Amino acid sequence: MKKIEAIITPFKFDEVKEALAEAGIQGLTFSEVRDWDQHGGPVALYRGTAYVVEFRPKVKIEVMVEDEEVKGVTDTLIGALRTGHLGDGQIAILSAEAVIRIRPGVHGADTMNQRNGLLRGGSRVCRPHDESEGLRVP
Repeated sequence: MKKIEAIITPFKFDEVKEALAEAGIQGLTFSEVRDWDQHGGPVALYRGTAYVVEFRPKVKIEVMVEDEEVKGVTDTLIGALRTGHLGDGQIAILSAEAVIRIRPGVHGADTMNQRNGLLRGGSRVCRPHDESEGLRVP
């Protein structure tokens, strides 16, 4: 299994999310982060004083995929993100030794086939339940 991380500009987030959904990715994690590099940031004016914005806002997207899905997902990300301008973003591919879904206790490849109670095909997963607990909605 691999973890794909992409650092992107915030205005591209919706486009990337839609492109990943069309590619069959049914879940992702994102964080709002700040970016700093040698290029510096834009010069802003505040109360008549110019200053350089050192840390630019970015979005970090994280997606867990099977090894054979890596090329397709990275190609999808590149297609959605490439503008040809400075700041298109970065993509990192990391190995994941293990993935465990805490509540159901599912390990390894089974975590990829069951995301948020849905199978990849989109059909609902039925879970057995104890009637004394009442009805549990997956």
